[in-house]
Amino acid sequence: MPDRSGTGVGSRREDRETALGILYAAEHAEHDLITELENQALTPEAFTEDLVRGVAQYQDEIDELINQFSQGWHIDRMPAVDRSLLRMAVYEITHRPDVPTQAILTEVVELASDYSTEKSSRFVNGVISGIAQEKRRES
Repeated sequence: MPDRSGTGVGSRREDRETALGILYAAEHAEHDLITELENQALTPEAFTEDLVRGVAQYQDEIDELINQFSQGWHIDRMPAVDRSLLRMAVYEITHRPDVPTQAILTEVVELASDYSTEKSSRFVNGVISGIAQEKRRES
C-alpha cells in the first residue's frame, strides 16, 4: 500500500491532483478555499491540505509572482485550471523547500497537459521555471 501521508513520492501526484480539484471547484463555486477544503466528502491527505491551505494563506503573494512572470498575461485572464496549477506550484516553490523543484515542474506540467488547453503545459512550464530560477538556486 502506498504511503498516503504526503511524504511518499507516489502519493504526491494524486495529492496535487486532488488539490487542483479543490482549487478549481472553489473558484467556480465562489467559495473561499478553506470552506471548499472543509466541505470535501473525504478528508484530504496531509499534503493536499497543505497545498490548499498554503495557497489560501499566501494567495496575494503568489498571484503577484505569477503576474510578474507571466509576460503579458494577467492572472485574471488565464484559464481557471492554469491559474489553479500555477498557484499550487508557486506555493510549493516558495514555501516547501523540501519538495524538489524538478518534481514540482514535472508534475504540474503533466497536470496541465491532462486538464487544460494544448498550449497550457508550455505556458505553465515557462512561468514556473522563471519563478523557480528566481526563488530557488537548486536544480
